[in-house]
Amino acid sequence: MKSLDISRALGAALITVAISGTANVALADIKDYEFQLVDQTVQAGPDKIITVRLMNKKTGKPVPDAVIFATRLDMAPDAMQEMATKVTPMPGTEPGTYRFKANFGMAGHWQLSLGAKVQGETGTVEDKLVITADK
Repeated sequence: MKSLDISRALGAALITVAISGTANVALADIKDYEFQLVDQTVQAGPDKIITVRLMNKKTGKPVPDAVIFATRLDMAPDAMQEMATKVTPMPGTEPGTYRFKANFGMAGHWQLSLGAKVQGETGTVEDKLVITADK
């Protein structure tokens, strides 16, 4: 009879530990991530490189190995959304950086729209960054 009581008490203790252990796990939120431009300006012209960094805002650390699946570059900040250009992914130079090649057909403000999946997170990181193209 005593061994049955000990088994029940041990089982109850394990369940309590399991429940309380999962309650303390802090889950990251997709809103904890953001893209940042490495350089705010580029020279207008063909084949210019844009470098962005994906950061975890809570830790302040760059996030490597994200999957960038949506890119768009247009002149929306200057009210010319129809002035869009192709964006080509390039290899990053360090973990957490993502590079793109694009043609900046004219000087002005360009908006880089990005969508990415972060490994281990649900949801999508979406950001719009403004780049100034100088003459």
